Amino acid sequence: MAQIDVEHAVSFTGHRPERLDIDEEKVLEWLEEQIRTSIAEGYTDFISGMQRGVDLWAAEIVLRIREEMKDKEIRLFSAVAFSGMEKLWEEDWQKRYHAILNAADGITYVSDRPGKVAFFKRNEWMVDHSGRVIAVYTGSTGGTKATVQYAKRQDKEIIMIK
Repeated sequence: MAQIDVEHAVSFTGHRPERLDIDEEKVLEWLEEQIRTSIAEGYTDFISGMQRGVDLWAAEIVLRIREEMKDKEIRLFSAVAFSGMEKLWEEDWQKRYHAILNAADGITYVSDRPGKVAFFKRNEWMVDHSGRVIAVYTGSTGGTKATVQYAKRQDKEIIMIK
């Protein structure tokens, strides 16, 4: 399995669709802009936490850009909290999740136990394996806030939606 180049890796964090107070189209445009900027700045590896919303949208954008820019080495890594985390999602989200896993250059299952702790471990794992964090964070409590706070403590570069 491919190794993540931490120095040239970007991870994503963001709210699930139902907790997002920004228009989805605006988020998608912003994510694409940040991903393209990161590639232009030399980032090659992108890590998605594979959760509904920002994580999967970002992964889909990375895969589309990877297809478009075949001359560049762009890799997508999936950091999954635990196996089966998608089982209770709507069918459309599950299909998207599995399509991304199938296209990923590497998959890491961070915990072998389901539960909230697994998501926090996954978030910290992603931050630890990246030099930059792209965050769709609007101030509400939860995993995204904890991830941004952890990234700050680890002195990671954080790019946040305005």
